[in-house]
Amino acid sequence: MVMDKLGSALKDSLKKVAKSLFFNEKLVDEVIKDIQRALLRADVNVELVFKLSKDIKKRALDEKTPKGISQKEYLIKIVYEELANFLGGERKGIVIKKKKPFKIMLVGLFGNGKTTSSAKIANYYKKRGYSVALVGLDVYRPAATQQLEQVGKSVNVPVFVNSEQKNPLAVWKEFEADLNGYDIVIVDTAGRDALSESLIDEIKDLNDEIKADENLLVINADMGQTAKKQAEQFHDSCGVSGVIVTKMDGTAKGGGAISACAATGSPVKFIGVGEKFDDLEEFNPEGFVGRLLGMGDLEALLEKAKEVMSEEDAKDMTEKMMKGDFNFFDLFEQLNAMNKMGPLNKIMEMVPGMGGANVPKEMLDVQEDKIKKWKHIMASMTKEELENPDLVFNRSRIDRIANGSGTTARDVRDLLKQYRQAKKMMKMMKGVKGMKEGDMKKMMKKFGMK
Repeated sequence: MVMDKLGSALKDSLKKVAKSLFFNEKLVDEVIKDIQRALLRADVNVELVFKLSKDIKKRALDEKTPKGISQKEYLIKIVYEELANFLGGERKGIVIKKKKPFKIMLVGLFGNGKTTSSAKIANYYKKRGYSVALVGLDVYRPAATQQLEQVGKSVNVPVFVNSEQKNPLAVWKEFEADLNGYDIVIVDTAGRDALSESLIDEIKDLNDEIKADENLLVINADMGQTAKKQAEQFHDSCGVSGVIVTKMDGTAKGGGAISACAATGSPVKFIGVGEKFDDLEEFNPEGFVGRLLGMGDLEALLEKAKEVMSEEDAKDMTEKMMKGDFNFFDLFEQLNAMNKMGPLNKIMEMVPGMGGANVPKEMLDVQEDKIKKWKHIMASMTKEELENPDLVFNRSRIDRIANGSGTTARDVRDLLKQYRQAKKMMKMMKGVKGMKEGDMKKMMKKFGMK
């Protein structure tokens, strides 16, 4: 999970609220202390943490609790809202204008992942129907053009580079006319080991010439609080319109990087949550906090689903998941779709109520080869067995299906075990909704409150 330790600490704090017998100032103080510890361990600035704590306490003790929910439920809602505001408030994504080309320029220091991020963004918009091209203006780093060509090939988008030219402005002018036919052009610029005057001057010159619609600063999450200084300096040099925080999956400092950027007024537009080119998400503070607290992020889940299926099929899959009643047909469709969407552990944290659920590890470790094997097993079942999986829990049927599919009885039992686990998990999800005021009681039950 993204920022697993921070999420676990915050969820433990909210469980304390759910299980407490009374609501009083002592409970509020205990929750705030837990949140402070969690955020400080995530390398969030001390002053920002104390300001957040003050805001939560003031609202918890001063605001009148709305009708229909308890004070404890309202405290959780306050924590959710204030954490979302703390990390930037409302989503501030990129709006692609109807002009050709829409230009996105990536800037940042050496080693923060600009080239990989350029390919991830290209892949993100290509999947959404845009024609995308990459332009390489890093003329200093050895093999920079080859790396961009390689990642461009991996996501199947054209790349414009000139390894012989050592003037980035000249490279841009060389290909400028060729880029007019694309919907989106992503420009990968050079970085440095430090924010030097020569880098600043070059960025200013490129910014004046290219006139990008979005200037995105790429920052490694490992930087933590120091991201604030970089965001400010790059903003002064080229008017940074947003930030991409990379390597959010492997650091404890991600909270510091995101909150530092929010404090500078430079909104986080994307976060990198893995090494694959699909591991890029548009940053939504509310959804991000929802996942940290185990409340899920249905919007992100549907966005992932739309990448591998039609909107109608995505809604149908979500309805079946929420219904909690399905057969082998439904199981295979869900596993196949989820496998395309990414690792199941990342998908499950987006499902409301499942972020803190004790989902069996084997349920989350489904591999593509297993799904292929299960497809052969299902092909050897009768229509009646596919529609009513309980019939298959019979030794003679298991042996017949194994022989007919070229697998073993153990493989068939493995599928049956997966079905049972999935059915149990779907029952856990039955009736769980998103983070809405009217659903607060259901959410509290997921935290252990009877």
